[in-house]
Amino acid sequence: MTPHFNNLQNIFFIGIAGSGMSALAQYLQDLGKSISGSDRYFLHDTKNEIKEKLEAEGIICYPQNGDGISSHIDLIVVSTAIEDSVFEVQKAKQLGIHIIKRSELLAQIVASKKTIAIGGTSGKSTVSAMLFTILEYAQLQPSIINGAGLVSLQQTGKIGNTKVGKGEWLIIEADESDGSIIQYKSEIGILLNIEKDHKEVEDLLAIFKVFKNNCRHFIVNQSHSVAKNFSNNSKQDFSINEEQSGSLLAKNFVQVGSAIEFEVNKISFQMNVIGKHNLENAMAAIAAAVLVGVELEICATALKNYEGIYRRHQILGTKNGVCVIDDFAHNPAKCAASITACQPIAPKVIAWFQPHGYTPTKFLRNDFVEEIAKVLRSQDEIWMSEIFYAGGTATKNISSRNLINDLKLKNSNAFFVENREDFLDAVRPSLNDNCVLLLMGARDPSLENFAKKVFCDL
Repeated sequence: MTPHFNNLQNIFFIGIAGSGMSALAQYLQDLGKSISGSDRYFLHDTKNEIKEKLEAEGIICYPQNGDGISSHIDLIVVSTAIEDSVFEVQKAKQLGIHIIKRSELLAQIVASKKTIAIGGTSGKSTVSAMLFTILEYAQLQPSIINGAGLVSLQQTGKIGNTKVGKGEWLIIEADESDGSIIQYKSEIGILLNIEKDHKEVEDLLAIFKVFKNNCRHFIVNQSHSVAKNFSNNSKQDFSINEEQSGSLLAKNFVQVGSAIEFEVNKISFQMNVIGKHNLENAMAAIAAAVLVGVELEICATALKNYEGIYRRHQILGTKNGVCVIDDFAHNPAKCAASITACQPIAPKVIAWFQPHGYTPTKFLRNDFVEEIAKVLRSQDEIWMSEIFYAGGTATKNISSRNLINDLKLKNSNAFFVENREDFLDAVRPSLNDNCVLLLMGARDPSLENFAKKVFCDL
C-alpha cells in the first residue's frame, strides 16, 4: 500500500531539478516537511541556479550519487525520466524505502484540496498561471503546482512554479504525456486541445475520456474540433469562434504588437501576450474563474496585469532592430503557433528550433515539417540545430538535418547548423533592423542561458 505524504516527514526527490519535481518538493517544504533531493545537474564546484533557489527554501540538495539517501528517509519520489537502473533507485530499494512516481504524489495532493486540473496537449502551464493570477487577484488565495515558473513569483527570488495559498483551491497542470493525468480526481477539469505529440491522437482520446470522468465539472475548448466532443455542458465551455453559441465567447480579437485585445460579454480585455493561442489560453482561465464564481470584470482587471511565465514567448529585448523571443515550443502545433504569434510583430520572423529526443523527433518528423511549412511566409526562415540528447537509452537514427531537408522540399527557407554555438554567426546575414528572432526548444536546461547569450552577442 502506498504511504500517504501526510503521514511522512523526510521525503527525497530523485531528479529534483525538473520543473514538475521541484514544484512538488517546494510545495511539501512549505507544508512543513523535511525535503531533500538530488539531480544529475548538481555537480560539485559548479553553479546551478535551481539548486541555489531550492536551498534558499531550506531544501537540502545532493549530486545524484546516493549520498543523500539513508535509512532516515521515509519516501523516495522519482520522475518518469528516472530509470530503475539509476544507482540511487537501487540503493533505496536495498534500504527498503518506499518509492513512488511524481504523479502518485501529485494525485495525493490533488485529493487533499479542491483542485482545478488543466489538461490538453498545449497551453497547460500558461492557463494555470493565468487562472492563478485571476484567483489571487480575487483574493481567493489559491495554491498552484505548475510546469513553469510564473514571472510574478520569480520576481521574489523563487523558481516560481509553485505556491501554497491559504485558500481551498489548488491549480495544477495535468500531464497526459505519461498517462498520469488519469490519476487525478479534481473538482474542475479543463480540456484545452488534443494534438499528436507524445502519443497518437487515438491513444489520447482514451486518456482524456478517463480524465473527464474523474472531474466533477468539465470545461472544454469549443473552438477545437476534437476537444469540443468531450463537452458535458456547453454553457460552461469557452470559444474563440464568433459563430459559436452556448459558451463563453471571445469576440473582436486583435493583436497590436506584443499585446492582444478582445471582448467577452461586452467586457474589454487587454493582455501583454502574443498570439491567438494565448486568446484561447486566456478564455480557458476565464471560464474556470467564472465557474468558481469570479466576475468577468475582475478577470479583466487581473489579466491586464498578467506578467507571463518562464520561457513562454519571453521577450528578452530588442537590439539593432532584432526582437529576441525565447519560447518553450517543442511539438509541431506549438512551433507553428509560436511562429504565427510573432508574425504581427515584425515583417520577418527567423525561427531557430532545437528538437529534443531522437524517438519523439522521429515520431513527429512529418508533422513538424507540415505544420512549420504551412505557417512560414516567403520572407520567414526556419533554422535547426542538432537534436538535444538528455542521456539514457536511445537509438540515434534521425537528425535535425532530415527535417530541414524535408522543409526545403516544400520551398521553405530552411537551414541546418549542427552546433548551436555557430548559429548566431551563421544567421547574421539574414538579420535586419526590423525582424523577430524566435528561439524555440524544451527539456534542455541550458536553453535559457543560450537565449540570453544570443541576445547579448547580437
